[in-house]
Amino acid sequence: MNLDTEDSIMQNISPKVQNQFAMLQQVQQQLQTVLSQKAQYEMAVREAKRAAEEVKDAADDTPMYLSIGTVMVQKKKDYIDGKLTEKVETLELRIKSLEKQETLLQGKFEQLQSQIKAALEGKGAPNAA
Repeated sequence: MNLDTEDSIMQNISPKVQNQFAMLQQVQQQLQTVLSQKAQYEMAVREAKRAAEEVKDAADDTPMYLSIGTVMVQKKKDYIDGKLTEKVETLELRIKSLEKQETLLQGKFEQLQSQIKAALEGKGAPNAA
């Protein structure tokens, strides 16, 4: 379909449906952003858990370092273990928050989609507004 055909189709659609379609696209973009952030946090959780396992398996006197910005600082095993546990907990809270956003956006997306579909199907019916 070329742009001229798309423009003529959009001209035949009511401004309300055009607005709903724009909102649908916006919700879809927000949903993609949330899903991308969620995937990044899930990967960070996996990495932190893997690091925590390595720390737990290491002997108590094993030298360990924590990255603070561009500097590596030697810290005790218990301190690093605590920091990793804290990081996992924080990331998992963020994931739960993103999952709530995802559910809300998915519901809004489906609602807009069905409204647009109903409006477009009603367009062909006689006396449709």
